[in-house]
Amino acid sequence: MTSTQSHRVAILGATGSIGTAAAQVVQHLRQVDTPGGWVLHGISGHGNLPLLAELAAAHEPPRIVLSDADCVDRWRSGAGEFTGVTFPAACRIDVGCDSLVDLASDPDVDIVVASIVGRAGLESSLAAIDAGKRVALANKETLVVAGGIVRERMKNSHAELIPVDSEHAAIFMCLIGRPAPRRIILTASGGPFRDWTTDQMRDATIEQAMTHPTWRMGRKITIDSATMMNKALEIIEATWLFGVPAETIDVVVHPQSIIHSMVETHDGSMIAQLSPPDMRLPIQHALTYPDCVIGMTPSLDLNKKIELSMMPVDRERFPAISLGFEVAAAGGTAGAVVNAANEEAVGLFLDGRIRFTDIVPACQRALANHNFEKSVTLDRLLELDRWARAEVRRWQA
Repeated sequence: MTSTQSHRVAILGATGSIGTAAAQVVQHLRQVDTPGGWVLHGISGHGNLPLLAELAAAHEPPRIVLSDADCVDRWRSGAGEFTGVTFPAACRIDVGCDSLVDLASDPDVDIVVASIVGRAGLESSLAAIDAGKRVALANKETLVVAGGIVRERMKNSHAELIPVDSEHAAIFMCLIGRPAPRRIILTASGGPFRDWTTDQMRDATIEQAMTHPTWRMGRKITIDSATMMNKALEIIEATWLFGVPAETIDVVVHPQSIIHSMVETHDGSMIAQLSPPDMRLPIQHALTYPDCVIGMTPSLDLNKKIELSMMPVDRERFPAISLGFEVAAAGGTAGAVVNAANEEAVGLFLDGRIRFTDIVPACQRALANHNFEKSVTLDRLLELDRWARAEVRRWQA
């Protein structure tokens, strides 16, 4: 990919924190990299149609996908929060999950930003891979659930998979031009409960769990950060992205969120990627790689004192980390089951139906109670996804 060719981008999950940041990056690239002809060809949204309409008015993409059919029915009737919501007349509007797959594989799209939250983004991410697109992957669940299937399909399609998660983007940058590392070190902010005891976390409120110290993210990923399940999922994702075994990965707590991750080379050198916590940088890197284009994110102010501290993770207080390593080492069906159980448990917590400290044990229980399979089809993974969700709901009842 060079700056002299056109770049037509589709953002799946455009109303989330990653999606809105990606739209800003595309707009920025139009201004600073005009020979490339950056175009936002399509956007998708689920329930936040007012924000999707704002994005559509600002960027006028030829295609819009509304994935929540029930939400669309309310919008078409002009009910409640959708009164007055309109989309540009020139935009083609499609409805439903099948339309996400169609947009992801659209021959008029060069780059797909896969930023739909959770397992819901799996089919569209796979469609983009099958179509040989460059996939700027923010949907880590695609690899957590179906990493083996993704790697196999990429062999056939020659798609490009470039990570958007700040940690995996950092590793990707550190490994450019280098052989496989001795060790990958994922950094974690530690979340809002970094210094809390287990007893304190047991009584944590939704508001407290949603107060992240350094990042502003969606509800689900913010809760995952608080339990450190987000880091567990990233351990699994890293094994598939970089083709490394789980035992070569470490996790450290880095409260400042400036070192986004590190790699250790076989001669003992440590290489890190540093920048202020701003997701627009890894998004732009995924869109423009291997080019390096003027960015829109601030630089570190080296005229001010910068503290960089790191400490080991307390796995007793944050058992999600050990669970992540267990699942990464197992492969097979383990990732699909744990991811589904976590999504369901986070939803129950946000609904006020379980305690914060019930989330990770629900995932551990689902993993222990399922019949593990090493080699598995996509249909089987989706079947186990439904089973794990039902099990978590049954235990709560």
